[in-house]
Amino acid sequence: MRYRTLGRTRLRISEVGYGAWGIGGHLWVGATDEESLAALRRSVELGLTFIDTALAYGEGHSEKLVGQLVRGTRRKIHVATKVPPKNYIWPARPGVGIGKVYPYDWIVGCTEKSLKNLGLETIALQQLHVWNPEWIGSDSWRRAFEDLKKSGKVRAVGVSINDHQPDSALELIETGLIDAVQVIYNIFDQTPETRLFPLCIKRNIGVLARVPLDEGGLTGTVDEETKFPRGDFRNSYFRGTRKKQVARRVAALQQDLAGVDGTLPEVALRFCLSQEAVTTVIPGMRKPRNVESSCAVSDGGRLGAEALAILKNHAWNRNFYD
Repeated sequence: MRYRTLGRTRLRISEVGYGAWGIGGHLWVGATDEESLAALRRSVELGLTFIDTALAYGEGHSEKLVGQLVRGTRRKIHVATKVPPKNYIWPARPGVGIGKVYPYDWIVGCTEKSLKNLGLETIALQQLHVWNPEWIGSDSWRRAFEDLKKSGKVRAVGVSINDHQPDSALELIETGLIDAVQVIYNIFDQTPETRLFPLCIKRNIGVLARVPLDEGGLTGTVDEETKFPRGDFRNSYFRGTRKKQVARRVAALQQDLAGVDGTLPEVALRFCLSQEAVTTVIPGMRKPRNVESSCAVSDGGRLGAEALAILKNHAWNRNFYD
């Protein structure tokens, strides 16, 4: 496992992190706590030191599992979590004031709940789970982040950028008031490379690359016959003709990658890690075997120029979260 520094925070974290949405027991259906804890433990054995969770994942259940793991290991694990929007609407809607989404007391109160769920005294990275650039001048989020840092309850702060809207955080980064951003970045959505990543490098802002496997689309296992469990959010994400569209795109991608070593998921993760701005990639890993294959990607290093040139041609402008 290789390690990178999270922007200006001086936190050294594993370049492959653990995305803990899927172990929350809600929206992603099928995980058991026993298997989730086994996967978490295996990730630590393989050198993983960064876990990204959220208060909204299973209404705190993911945080509780993560906390159980962190308190039970001698290795230093850096935990990132997120404050849900008070109106529980994802993504943030234009025209909705921050008072309905992130008042000061809500940010502080949710952080206290997360600390209790985790059983920790300090959160390495606290993030707002949605962001609206209209809030840039608001005092509530600024004071909340400042006070949480001063109290020692939070070491670093950031935002999880709305789905497929990387440029919505550019002005926020320029304020110098956050330490990291979390953004969708994968072979299909390469838009952060245009403006967000260069600015993050310039301002020394950490980057968490989320959805690196396109919610499973870039695993090579989704086709027209794929069935997801009842209640699983992927039934909506891949609804209608979307599975057919994904299968067609992936087939073309795999054909072009015929001379590149590694499985499609491995190449997809290495694609993210080949970007200088990215600090860590956070795939969901609900089973030990997923952990082993994802963590092994760090040993492969960055992709070569030829492979990256191939992948550049497979960008796909669309939003399946709508």
